[in-house]
Amino acid sequence: MKVLRALLCSSAALLVTLASAAGAQDEDALLLKDVQILHLEGEHARLVPGMSILIKDGKIARIIPAEEAEMDGLAMIIEGNGRIVMPGLVDMHVHVWDRQSLGAYLAAGATTIRNASGMPFHLRLIREIERGNVIGPRLITTGPILNSPGPNEQVNHQIVSTAAEARDAVQQQHEAGYRRLKVYSNLTREAYEAVLTESDSLGMTVMGHTPEGVRKPGMPYQIPFEIAFGEILDDGFVTIEHVESIVWHGLRDRHDQAAGRALASQIAAAEVPVDPTLLAFYNLLRVAETKGAYLQRPGTEMLNPLLVAQSQAEYERWSSEDVDRNRAAFQFYKSMVRLMSEEGVLIIAGSDAGIFTNVPGISLIEELELLEEAGLDRVAVLRAATINSAIALGEQDQVGRVAEGYRADLVLLGDDPTVSLEALRSVSAVIAGGRWFDRTALDDQLAAASQHDVVRTHRNLVEALTAQGVDPATLGL
Repeated sequence: MKVLRALLCSSAALLVTLASAAGAQDEDALLLKDVQILHLEGEHARLVPGMSILIKDGKIARIIPAEEAEMDGLAMIIEGNGRIVMPGLVDMHVHVWDRQSLGAYLAAGATTIRNASGMPFHLRLIREIERGNVIGPRLITTGPILNSPGPNEQVNHQIVSTAAEARDAVQQQHEAGYRRLKVYSNLTREAYEAVLTESDSLGMTVMGHTPEGVRKPGMPYQIPFEIAFGEILDDGFVTIEHVESIVWHGLRDRHDQAAGRALASQIAAAEVPVDPTLLAFYNLLRVAETKGAYLQRPGTEMLNPLLVAQSQAEYERWSSEDVDRNRAAFQFYKSMVRLMSEEGVLIIAGSDAGIFTNVPGISLIEELELLEEAGLDRVAVLRAATINSAIALGEQDQVGRVAEGYRADLVLLGDDPTVSLEALRSVSAVIAGGRWFDRTALDDQLAAASQHDVVRTHRNLVEALTAQGVDPATLGL
């Protein structure tokens, strides 16, 4: 059976033919013939064989038994040969520095990505992808990260401390075209509350790290944070990011199972989705365990060179970090994810790809494998990257399922991912917004993701800093 599946995964198996019937052809129509559809909605996953999917104008027009499919007048017919079709994956936390990385996400089956640190070029890139001028997954972006001075301040953050500064920053981002905000750990209470008020008045959403207020000596072990974690839970976050940040802020860095379950129950009651990004800390740990050798593993050639250059101090630090302490911390972070899932928190999947040593595309699959390792069952893991992400984005009627009327974002696989997540590492083909990419096309995109344009990336960053009122020259850029 495995030999047969391997043969079917070959380029000959997914034969694309032009319909030869007389009459006008529908140039936008695509028929995916004879596939098994993996439905992840409902109480249990279902695999329905012998189906065909008609796609028009970027959406799923009809799902019908394979023998009933009408092929006359269609411009493209794809022989599925029993392939498994599931919804396209969603990576809810990435950092795109340049368009070059987009193909790596597609090649891994990600048909939607949410960029978590916006720059002006992202707004243009969204339009170019929508028009078909640039190949890539559907791109969603926040604006520039809103933060206050403090230990977590970074060069590309938009720094605000007062209510007036925060209001101005939110208005500026709205005028630029952003509709999603990302907040960060150091935000002062004054600035954070102004962000919430202004974003609500402008109809903008908020996600990110939970703001702690000004970090004072002794926090969090001797004295509590200025802004308690519980205060954040009714503030309307689309998602809260990073399990290690939740443990740090919500548990004051205590690795206590009982306290963790109580916090998980509190988050569930508030109905706030959580994006654990387990991989973000796991990769830090792997660098420590290998004394830096992990930084040179295959795939890291897709990391943007400008990012790599800026990360050298962080690479050096983690290459000599305490392995045992961080390994124990990671075990608790996995336990916390399991507790949140058990208590009913909506878990979504994000990889934090595009920073540190988190490789675009494949990092999402690695994140899903870590979610399973944390204790989520396989179907729950797959839902985290499909249905749950759609719910968090308020798009559950548009994406995340293989259903009529939904966006035609689909992944074709040779094996069933509910049996083994390993199936996700062998994507046969992808349909993104109705556009067909076979394995050869995906491999081309993957290869292109390693061909960097450092000048363009530098230009992207300089433009972003200038828009935020920062002189790039003062930062050596």
